[in-house]
Amino acid sequence: MTTEPVRFWEDFAVGDRYPTSTRTITEDDLDRFCELVGYDVPLFLDDDQPENKTFKGRICPSHLIMSVATAMTGRLFSESLIGLLGLENGKFLAPVYPGDSLSTEVEVLEKRPTSKPERGIVVFRDHVLNQNGVEVFQVDKITLIRCREAS
Repeated sequence: MTTEPVRFWEDFAVGDRYPTSTRTITEDDLDRFCELVGYDVPLFLDDDQPENKTFKGRICPSHLIMSVATAMTGRLFSESLIGLLGLENGKFLAPVYPGDSLSTEVEVLEKRPTSKPERGIVVFRDHVLNQNGVEVFQVDKITLIRCREAS
């Protein structure tokens, strides 16, 4: 259940930004995600990989980061979101480690009507940041949003 105000298509303006709550990724989250999807990659499972000189221990898979970010941003618009039409320009910019706390700043990039007056398209850019303010992931989400007049 969301405590966010309902935002309809008419309420969004290009350049608007919306912050999300923060979520810490635990070792248990990482273990359970890897088990759920069947990842058996040492990079995600083993802190002491002798061949891994790039990272300071195991890192979180990209899809775990994207899933957490999607859950955080979904809470902002859950009452008016009809559906996700597509993803573009996804970039994993820095590693995420167990213990990192993530938050997302959602930026409105584009807004356009559709042929049906009860809905419109909004393109959001998710900027996922760690606890140090470092952007770790970015993606553009093309969404279908309910219009106020249709509700």
